[in-house]
Amino acid sequence: MEEKMNCMDKKVREETKEILKKYPPEKDRLIGILNDVQEKYGYIPKQAQLTISEHLNIPMAEIYGVITFYSRFTLQPKGKYNISICLGTACFVKGSQSLLDRAKERLGIESGEVTPDGKFSIDEVRCVGACGLAPVFMVNEEVYGKATVKQLDEVIDKYQKEN
Repeated sequence: MEEKMNCMDKKVREETKEILKKYPPEKDRLIGILNDVQEKYGYIPKQAQLTISEHLNIPMAEIYGVITFYSRFTLQPKGKYNISICLGTACFVKGSQSLLDRAKERLGIESGEVTPDGKFSIDEVRCVGACGLAPVFMVNEEVYGKATVKQLDEVIDKYQKEN
């Protein structure tokens, strides 16, 4: 198996093994492990899943099930600036769909995609727990409440100027 891996796969495998050193091979450690891997990469690469599967002696299907069940985890890389737009009831009623439409128009990508330069990605989320600030969008961990299309444009402009 090792021979068929490319350099990136080998790097992910070795880095995941480093993360796993903190954890005994117990199934109930899966969420913590996935969290650490997600922190490192911004998503959970397949090679990391394979390495975790071997360490915990659990099937890949079980790991995949946990990753896809919890919205915190993702199987796809995100942009340097991940724009999450809340489409929960309170935000939707107050116009968050126009924020999503504008983000897609400005960045030229659909929800779940990453710009070709890797700088931006867009996600639709169901609730960020800030209903009193509706409509809401986030860039990485920063929350923007009572958001307008103008504010979204200003935030995108700000991040486009950064390296």
